[in-house]
Parts: sequence; C-alpha cells; structure tokens
Amino acid sequence: MSEKAKTTPDLTLRGLRVFVALAEAGSVIGAASRIGGSPSGVSQHITALETAVGARLFDRKAKPVTLTPAGQVLRRHAHKLLAALSEAQADLAEISLASLPQLNLAIIDDLDASLTPVLVSSLQSRLSRCFVHAFSGRSDHVIDRLLAREADIGVSAMLPPDSSAFRVLPILKEPFVLVVGKGAIQGDVRRALDSLPYVQYSESLPIGQRIARHLARVRLNPDRRFALEATRSVLAMVAQTKGWAITTPLNLMDAERFLPDLEVMPLPFTGDIRRVHLIARVDELGRLPEDLARDCRALIRSRLVPRFDALAPALAGAIEVAAD
Repeated sequence: MSEKAKTTPDLTLRGLRVFVALAEAGSVIGAASRIGGSPSGVSQHITALETAVGARLFDRKAKPVTLTPAGQVLRRHAHKLLAALSEAQADLAEISLASLPQLNLAIIDDLDASLTPVLVSSLQSRLSRCFVHAFSGRSDHVIDRLLAREADIGVSAMLPPDSSAFRVLPILKEPFVLVVGKGAIQGDVRRALDSLPYVQYSESLPIGQRIARHLARVRLNPDRRFALEATRSVLAMVAQTKGWAITTPLNLMDAERFLPDLEVMPLPFTGDIRRVHLIARVDELGRLPEDLARDCRALIRSRLVPRFDALAPALAGAIEVAAD
C-alpha cells in the first residue's frame, strides 16, 4: 500500500451526517446546531470528506452554501447509506428490546388516566416479558426523570433543555381556554373578568408559570387572592366563587365532574397554545417510540377529542392531533 493511501482520510458515517446537515442547513453554523457540534468541527469534517473523495463538495462562497456537482452525487449516496444504517440500527434495537427486563414511562398527570393504560397495554403486547413502570406527574418532573434516566419514554408539555439528544414526537396541540362560573358572565367578557374572582394555578407549576406570563403579555393583571395546585381544586373554586380561571381542554377532562357548574369559552384576548410530545432518547428503543406515539394519537382521536367536543360544543375541534 502506498504512503498516500495510508494517509488519505476514509469516508466516515459522522462525516456523512455532517455533510447532509450542511447540505440541508445551508450554513456551517446551521449544520453545527443540527448535529450538536461546533462550526469548526463541521468545517474539519467537510475538509476531511473532500480529501477522501478528491473533489470539492460545496461552493462555500455562495450564501447559502450550495453543492457542487460532486456534492450532488455524494448527497444521493449519503442519504441511501444513512437510511440503510438507520434501518439496521432499528432492526438490531428490536432484537435487544425482546429481552428488555423493564421499561419506565413518565406521563403528565392530566393524561395519565387516559394514556397510561393504553401505553402499558401496547408495551405488553410488543414486549411480553418486560415489566412496565409508569410515573405520573407534572411536565417538569417528567423531563427531570428523562434527564436522570429514571424514565425511558416521557409524555410531556415541556421539552428537555437540549432536545438534540432526544427524539421529540408530536402528539397534540390544544388552546388555553377560559372557565367561568355558570351565569357569572353578563355582557362583555373581558370587562366582566375585572369584577370576578380570579382562581389561579400555583406559579410553582409549569402551567401556572405559563399562564402568568401570558396574562402579562396581554396586559391583564387580575387581583390574585389564592393559588391552587390541582386542576380539580381550581375548577371547584371557580364553581364555588363564580370566578374564572384559565386552563386547557385536557385539564378540563381530568376534572369534568365540575363542568355542570361551569361555562367554557375561548379566551377574550390573544390566545396561547400548549403542545404535548412523546419524548425518548436518540438511538435507543428502535421504532418503539414511533409506535407508541401512533397509539397515543389514535386513542386521542377516537376517545378524547369526541369527549371534549361533547363537553364543550362551542370549542369543538380545539384539540388538534398530530399526523402520523
């Protein structure tokens, strides 16, 4: 073997991933963000790749950077190679999952009663020898368990601080809605809120913090008399005081026994949207997270959406399920 052959860099999978990221992002900084690396690292990988193939792959003077003819050829092959690798990894993961002794779930509490039985049943049908442990709690606690590896899969309305290490699969999005005591609103809704008791979620909760920020954005500063931690307590207090609160459709269904004493309506000011995701670590568990996300969406379409539409006909269609 010649000395030149010994020192010529090889094509690497990491180099191909960097190449594809740069081709899609159109900038070194954008590619670095996609792969969770540094701009200098991206440049080094591309230089090594160009040396390995013996041709320029990008016109870096163009803004955004564009592929050369050689780069266009490599892109076609790179996508095929990476797709084949991903399929092989998924197949290998399925083999290892068959002997998985335990799987830990963490699910936001307002979906616990509806989603947990479906996910556990789905896991048992796929992994008959696996012991499934399910935790229910706040979105920030779900994320904490994922980060601490105390959960393998989470369903949360929050994202990890560094999402590049996780697969984030959308489940649904829902608007924040107004809940008032039955008969409490007469005339203009926004004006009526000024004279009614405001029942707030505690700002120690993610939902409480988010609602507080949104009220500040729309310049609404209601008199704060009390703060409660559970949706059931919030809705019970709204019914008792003929006051008002802000919540979401999923939270409403978690405490629907109070709805006969309440009215649900759109916010009388600019709204906000909450998104719920299924989250799992990258390159772990094969196709299982995607399968479970589909199961979640199917359940929500078939059961939760019709149920909410029946409870609050004026807001029918408010819960939007992500496409499979």
